[in-house]
Order: sequence, then structure tokens, then C-alpha cells
Amino acid sequence: MPNQLEQLKRYTTVVADTGDFRQLAQFAPQDATTNPSLILKAVQKADYAPLLTDAVAAHAARGLDEIVDRLLVRFGLEILKVIPGRVSTEVDARLSFDTAATVARARRIMALYEAEGIPRERVLIKIAATWEGIRAAAELERDGIRCNLTLLFSLIQAVACGEAGVRLISPFVGRIYDWHKKSAGSAWDEAAHAEAGDPGVQSVRRIYAYYKQFGIPTQVMGASFRNIGQIRALAGCDLLTISPELLAQLQASEAPLERALDPAARDAGIERLPCDEPAFRYALNADAMATEKLAEGIRLFAADADKLDGLIRAQR
Repeated sequence: MPNQLEQLKRYTTVVADTGDFRQLAQFAPQDATTNPSLILKAVQKADYAPLLTDAVAAHAARGLDEIVDRLLVRFGLEILKVIPGRVSTEVDARLSFDTAATVARARRIMALYEAEGIPRERVLIKIAATWEGIRAAAELERDGIRCNLTLLFSLIQAVACGEAGVRLISPFVGRIYDWHKKSAGSAWDEAAHAEAGDPGVQSVRRIYAYYKQFGIPTQVMGASFRNIGQIRALAGCDLLTISPELLAQLQASEAPLERALDPAARDAGIERLPCDEPAFRYALNADAMATEKLAEGIRLFAADADKLDGLIRAQR
């Protein structure tokens, strides 16, 4: 019997969510994703600290933001040596509400990859799914720079990304689960909210169904998992990005894993949503979970970006 990771790969493109590129080969993922928190975690390990030292030494005369981008690209280049597909590299979360600055940083990151001989097809630029971030992605996509919209917690964010022509979105399963569990407090029933009953799983299934219903080609990549039950419940999603810890759990199990999402399924009850800027902002504001988790996610990524800046300053 093939293990659950091998079974999952029959239905879904498996993506590794890590900056620890030395872990990748054992799981043979197609793609990989990174973010500022993962890179910060990696450069504090002895195996990866030289990448930070080298980036600072080689580019000490350049601006802090450029050193950061060069470090992120250095990790991306190492990851691309191991995987056959794409790496996602994230724009500074502190630019999440600045369309022009996001576009500029994305173009610089892509230029750094291209200078190393990496074609655009192998890189996705990660951007927070704010209204401004989605507008930046729309511009980048028109220029042939493919984007991965992250910190996505609601259908309206997904709809806006689809209409903007974004290549891929990353709805966050685990953080949605966290919010609902905390909100429910002592009334939370873990068994009732497992797998298909998980609110994060339900959110991704709703987005996936909406895209398939209306022929939207944007890829759905479930992200931010807390347990393999959430992953099993999304088998069949276009892609799933999974931490090494959960990839190892899947690899260690030979229990049957069936397809849970059907791209051919249709639901007459799904209606197309209007999504101009006022409609987007109102719908996002009406969703307390999505509003809170988007703001929190930007703050957390920004805090880790600040810490990474501090490590670089200490070596200049």
C-alpha cells in the first residue's frame, strides 16, 4: 500500500512549505513556498546562517531592503535546485497597503531570479491579499510575473483574486480553524469540527467550488495546516502546501486516502459575487474572522521582517 503522501500526489500537487531546503528531497514535492517567518527561522540555524552572512558581505553597500530581497532569492535558488517546479518568494508584508511599492519590489525580486538564469515560469511572487495587493498582482500578471496571493481568509478575497487574473491563491486553513476555536471557547466541539466539519476546510472547499463553477483558472492552494485531517479533507484541491512535519506524518501512514474535492462538481446554489472595491471592502469588513486574521497575519509577517532586518544590521 502506498503511503498517504504518495496517495495524495495522485489527486493534488504537493508543495513543501519551508525555508529548510535540505529537508525537501525526502518528500519530493513539485513546488515549494517560503515566507519571512520561515526564512527568519532558517537563518537562525547553524546550517543556514552562512547564507545570511554571505548576502550581507556581498551586498553590504546596498540598501537594507535589497539585501533582504537578495537573501530571499538566495534561498529560492537553493530550493529550485531540489524541486522540479516553482518557488514562491514573498514581498515585504510592510508594503501590503502600497500597490506601487509592492509592484516595484516584486519586479526587483523577479529580476534577481532572471539574472541567475531562472525563468519567470519557475517563480511565484507572494503578496498579501489586501485590495492594494490584489491590484499589484493584477499589474504584475499583465507583465507576465505570476503571483501567489497569501493571507487569504474569505471568499471575497478569492473572488477579487480570480477577477484580477492571479495565477494562484493560498487560503489559510489552520488560521481560520484557530479563530473559530478561540471564538467558541469552551463550547468548541473538536470532533464535530474535524476534517470536513473544519471551518478552514469548508472555506477552501467553498472557494474551490466557486472557481470551478465559474471557470476561473486561478489555482487554489490550501495552506497553513494544523493536522493531517485537514489535508485529507482537501485531497483533490489544485495544490496543497504542507510543512515538513505534516509531510512526514503523511509519509509514515499507509491508511487509505480518498479524493475529497471533485473539479467537475457543480452547485446551482452558488451565485457570482460583485467585486469592485466598495463591494470587496464591505464584504471583508463584514467577515470578522477574515478581517482579524488578515490584519494579524500582516502584523506577524511584518514583525518577523523587522527581526530579519535586525540580524542584517548586526552584520553590516
